[in-house]
Amino acid sequence: MSKPTPTLAIVGAGPAGLMAAETARAAGLEVDVYEAKGSVGRKFLLAGVGGMNLTHGEPRPAFDGRYGERAAEVGRWLDDFDADALRAWARGLGVETFVGTSHRVFPADLKAAPLLRAWVHRLRESGVRFHVQHRWLGWTDDGALRFAAPAGELALRADATVLALGGGSWPQLGSDGAWQPWLIARGVEVAPLEPANCGFDIGWSAHLAERHAGAPLKPVVAHWRDADGRKQQRQGECVITATGIEGSLVYALSAMLRKAIARDGQATLTLDLAPDRPLERLQQDLARPRGSRSLSEHLRRQAGIAGAKAALLHELVRKEDLHDSAQLARAIKRLDLRLRQPRPIAEAISSAGGVRLEAMDQGLMLSALPGTFCAGEMLDWEAPTGGYLLTACFASGLRAGAAAAAWALARPL
Repeated sequence: MSKPTPTLAIVGAGPAGLMAAETARAAGLEVDVYEAKGSVGRKFLLAGVGGMNLTHGEPRPAFDGRYGERAAEVGRWLDDFDADALRAWARGLGVETFVGTSHRVFPADLKAAPLLRAWVHRLRESGVRFHVQHRWLGWTDDGALRFAAPAGELALRADATVLALGGGSWPQLGSDGAWQPWLIARGVEVAPLEPANCGFDIGWSAHLAERHAGAPLKPVVAHWRDADGRKQQRQGECVITATGIEGSLVYALSAMLRKAIARDGQATLTLDLAPDRPLERLQQDLARPRGSRSLSEHLRRQAGIAGAKAALLHELVRKEDLHDSAQLARAIKRLDLRLRQPRPIAEAISSAGGVRLEAMDQGLMLSALPGTFCAGEMLDWEAPTGGYLLTACFASGLRAGAAAAAWALARPL
């Protein structure tokens, strides 16, 4: 009697889950993908709204360093499937990519939908079965997977399981973190989910919030000290919000800022509002006679400061310092923003925290639940925007899918 084909249940149809499905199916498993929503890849499609930043052209090992404290672990996933492999994979689906001026990698048409459609079609053709509107509810007392489905609650079994349930950001798309208590109850160590790549609250006056929410601040340079006390700086752009600040520059520093708030109760983000002008020149220009011109007009003419940047100075600098050219110049070059708290996780681009990597083996199998693997954003790692998030999700899905296949194929009858 021949051994039956092993089965794999994948819970979650984002990039990590779909890559696990592709990998395990290629290894010979029967694969079923269960998705809570009515269609697959919803957060993947959302990522494509801004042009589908698929990965990044930064070479390794600098690429690995973008994963901070988890650089070594994620680096091992990238050994299996890195940015070049991701571009080759897309090409295999008929989607060419290009490297933009910021070294971000995009599909040639800047769209996510054609790539996702081609991928799902190939998965279906290979024999992967999809079950939408199947929301995972944890396990039954005897270890079966529980699902709320259109026909009622189901209890299903498979030889192996890959959980790819996402983190806690964008819950309306399915990543709501509901899985946390179910894994914790089974003895899995889970770090609390926190917002990543997020904005922060400052607490503006009603005047600033009403008149300048949505206004960009560009270019600016952020200054900070790293964990070793070394001075660091980065140029970029950010945006004033009704409650504080967000944008690409803030997202890039969000892990550091979030940790500082947790440690100290607040964090300071120091901005240079005029990065192209040295302090000495600003002081000289602002010291010129103002005559009958308003302070706002004087700032615009002599320092190139207007709009939201000028509003920030009026908001944060003492009135007497606004009329002192030396003090005003120093404020322009080193304006401290006091960040009170990150915005809620539901508003974040991604999340930090999740299943601790120490709770699983190198194949991403849970030590407390042999035969159950995890992948994607539900794991305890984080990365800045720029394609790093998606790349690690794909890579972890491939690793979990390969390890799950090996596990299931090795199981005795």
